[in-house]
Amino acid sequence: MARIFITGSSDGLGLLAGRQLVEEGHEVVLHARNERRAADTRAALPAAATVVIGDLVSLDGMRQVAAQANAAGPFEAVIHNAAVGYRERRTKTPDRLNHVFAVNTLAPYVLTALIATPRRLIYLSSGLHRSAHPGLDDLEWEHRPWNGMQAYSDSKLHDVILAFAAARHWPGVFSNALEPGWVPTKMGGPGAPDDLEAGAATQVWLAVSEDPAATVSGRYFYHLRARDPNPVARDPAVQDRLIEICASLSGVAWPEVPRSS
Repeated sequence: MARIFITGSSDGLGLLAGRQLVEEGHEVVLHARNERRAADTRAALPAAATVVIGDLVSLDGMRQVAAQANAAGPFEAVIHNAAVGYRERRTKTPDRLNHVFAVNTLAPYVLTALIATPRRLIYLSSGLHRSAHPGLDDLEWEHRPWNGMQAYSDSKLHDVILAFAAARHWPGVFSNALEPGWVPTKMGGPGAPDDLEAGAATQVWLAVSEDPAATVSGRYFYHLRARDPNPVARDPAVQDRLIEICASLSGVAWPEVPRSS
């Protein structure tokens, strides 16, 4: 039995992955952004061990989530599932950061840096990351006309970059990224053609399976099969530059070695 933490798991793919893990006999810690959502989450999956509460839109919220997760851990795996979508308008967070960047890129960075490092790290990306650019000279969209689809796509590339950076810096950790497909969640919409159950299954497989195909690092998956990611994600200079910027903006340093519990 493993203990797994899933961010953004009050509904959608995160909750579904949690349900699949519980049905397999694992302990799951879920996450919701506020008390109301947490109550709904507990009602939706009462077998979950607990629900961590904190809004990943702010740095304070990110730190609160990390602290609560550490109190509920240690974990065999952390699934970085939380995200906002491509329909977002250009808005600023309480820390005056771009909203999409803060939730989709900076939050997984901060949580990776602050939560005791598990054996496995899983980052949710999207097939849209293939048409993305790291945008490291303008992560906050201060100098480009706002494009919500591009901002979302870029942030999903950042998640792959973070996964591969962790794989490179921490060779003892299995760190991978995946795309769940275009599935019918709130973000994907009711007409999305991909299979929702299959979209969660790869998260579960990477979190707990001892299949040799799952106990790897620095890979990108779709429906339990490895796929080629955007090649820029494998560039060590890009990885380290994204880490440097995230560390500067958050005030949270990237651990040179995995963080112990």
